[in-house]
Amino acid sequence: MRPLRYSINITLDGCCHHEAGLAPDEESMRYWTAEMQRADALLFGRVTYEMMESAWRKPAAGAWPDWMTERDLPFAESIDRAKKYVVSSTLSEVDWNAELVRSDLARAVQQLKHEPGKGLWVGGVTLPRALADLGLIDEYEFLVQPVVAGHGPTLLAGLRERIQLELIGRHDFRSGAVALRYRPTRSRA
Repeated sequence: MRPLRYSINITLDGCCHHEAGLAPDEESMRYWTAEMQRADALLFGRVTYEMMESAWRKPAAGAWPDWMTERDLPFAESIDRAKKYVVSSTLSEVDWNAELVRSDLARAVQQLKHEPGKGLWVGGVTLPRALADLGLIDEYEFLVQPVVAGHGPTLLAGLRERIQLELIGRHDFRSGAVALRYRPTRSRA
């Protein structure tokens, strides 16, 4: 069974708004590119899908936008070509190498996890909370930024039950950020 990994940037006070932390640098872009490549497919809610598509989809003209630097290209290419599943009750269709998931979330994700492969990756805020409540996340990865945001959406706000985690990995960045990787200590699914 392939694992479902939840990865997100957060601030020291738990804010997980995509603009609250440090701007990506070369080291963090290499790290996130490697994380994308550990997954066979990406799982997004509508908001995250639309945000990622607007930033990382290769334009139809075939050339990446001028704002992208050499350090951004490997990440952009990885996420652009990745298989994506989009959980949404409001979208009528998706593209960008994506498939719409409308059925029972727990059953649909269990089916995806039972397919062969290296793993699934989920990002965002709302969908991961629902998946955590269902006990479907096998690994949590938080890239903790050395910033206190003081406001914004917080990590997994509104969880129904506490989830006990065991530290299984750590990576320190020159910027002062720290990637912490955890797995649940007990099976919930």
